[in-house]
This record gives sequence, structure tokens and C-alpha cells, in this order.
Amino acid sequence: MSGDPLQDVVVTTKLDKVLGWARKYSLFQYPFVTACCGMEFMAVSGSHYDTDRFGAAFPRFSPRQADLLMVVGTITHKQAPILKRVYDQMCEPKWVVAFGVCATSGGFYQNYGSVPGIDTFLPVDMYIPGCPPRPETVIDALLKLQERIQHQRHELV
Repeated sequence: MSGDPLQDVVVTTKLDKVLGWARKYSLFQYPFVTACCGMEFMAVSGSHYDTDRFGAAFPRFSPRQADLLMVVGTITHKQAPILKRVYDQMCEPKWVVAFGVCATSGGFYQNYGSVPGIDTFLPVDMYIPGCPPRPETVIDALLKLQERIQHQRHELV
């Protein structure tokens, strides 16, 4: 028996670590799907890959209820202000994932109509390469984003 009677009963930690752990497993995504990568996005949410086991499968179709913006597919210059407005309506903390080569770098659409990557007007936290990206790549990026979320500083607002 140790000198402190509560040592075997009470677990102490920092509030920042608890918030990081909770936010890591409670991602509510807002899917902004515009192109063919949408099929691969739906496959990742299906039963074979099941992103629900990572705490990130429940989509929210209101930006005010989401904290993860999944930009899937090509973004045109006409859509960019709409996507920016969706991002601005999301509550803090919020994260952005560029899904596929078109959202990451404009893809093979090197023309005046498409945006050469969403990082030209939005801060991107995770890039998922590929045309279309494999589900394993998406899950790997999701795990890396969760790791980043857990270890970043979380403030109580």
C-alpha cells in the first residue's frame, strides 16, 4: 500500500490531453463532393472499409454542425466562393482535407475554369493523392489527421 490512499483510485491528466483525445474520435465531416472521387469517398464509408470505427463516418450536411471539411473532386472558380463560405460557417476548431488530385492540385484540368488546388484559398490540413485515391490511402490520411488533432493544443473557449 502506498502513502497516498487515492493513488490507486484516481487518474489525473491534463485537460488539454482529454480534449485532444475526445476531438480525435468525434470528427463530424461535411462532404463537399463535386466529381468522380465521390464514388471512392462513398466506398470508404461503406461496410468494407468502415470509417465509423475511427469516429469519422457520420456526415453532417450543415457546416455549423461539422468540424471536418472533406473537399472531394474538382473545384471551379465559380464554386470557390461557395466553398469558402461553407468553410467560414464552420465552428472552430475545424480541419480541411483535400481528397484526390483535383482538389489537391487541380488534376489534369489545367484550364481557366478550375482552381489549381484548394490551398490557394483555404488552409488544408491533409492532402490525399490519387485519381481516384484508394480507400487505404484515405484511411491512412484520416489516421494521420487524428494523430495531429490529438497532439495539437486545445483551448477552452
